[in-house]
This record gives sequence, structure tokens and C-alpha cells, in this order.
Amino acid sequence: MAIALTVASCFAVVSGAEAGIVAKVDLSSQTLTVINNGKVMYRWPVSTARKGYRTPTGSWKPKRLHRMWYSRKYDMSPMPYSVFYSGGYAIHGTGAVSRLGRPASHGCVRLHTANAKVFYSLVKRAGMSNTRIVVQR
Repeated sequence: MAIALTVASCFAVVSGAEAGIVAKVDLSSQTLTVINNGKVMYRWPVSTARKGYRTPTGSWKPKRLHRMWYSRKYDMSPMPYSVFYSGGYAIHGTGAVSRLGRPASHGCVRLHTANAKVFYSLVKRAGMSNTRIVVQR
């Protein structure tokens, strides 16, 4: 799958944020691109909101991190390596790896747990104030 993405396109949304971590979620391609100090480090498949739900678009700094979180809203579903960015929305790991690459969630951005661990560690190391999460169509 070809992804038309440049570092410049990620920074167009995050004006002036050339240092630190930028996590760009592309809803149309169901991918998460992680950029560290202007360099693309990772591009992973994700699952975002399925029909009847929504993943909000916009740009945020992470609000909180949890090594393991359990969704009170969805039957205590495990959310390993959660990086919450808007209300109850987070980037987090999932065991439903066969669904990655297509919409399947209640609105969160789900990725392979090993990748979620890498992302979580990057955010923790860089700091939430030096991280930006951008969700685009």
C-alpha cells in the first residue's frame, strides 16, 4: 500500500512544532506515522472508529499516559500502553490485530501492542508537552 505522506504535510497541521514527537493518524489509510524531530521513524497500521462511531479529527497534546487502562465504558476492555489525547480517546494497544488496517474501534486509535509500547515509551521519554497527536481524514 502506497502512502503519500511527507514530513512537511505533518508539520503543516502542527504549525511550528518541528522538534519532538508528532503522531499522525490518517483515517483514510488507517495508518499511524510517528515522526521524531522531523524524521519518520515508524508507520504502522491502526484501527479507528467503525461505522456508528467516530474518531475525532484535530491536533492535541497527550493528556495522560497509562501503562494499562481498562475501559469503564466498554466492559473493562484492556487498553495497554494508552496515550489519552482527547477526553476518553486514546492511542493504545489491542489484541485484535487481525482488524488492524481497517475501521474496527469505538473511536480510539488501536495498534499492535508491541507498537503501542514503542509509542508509549517515545512519548514518556520526550514528554507530553513535546508530543503532538494529529488525526486527519
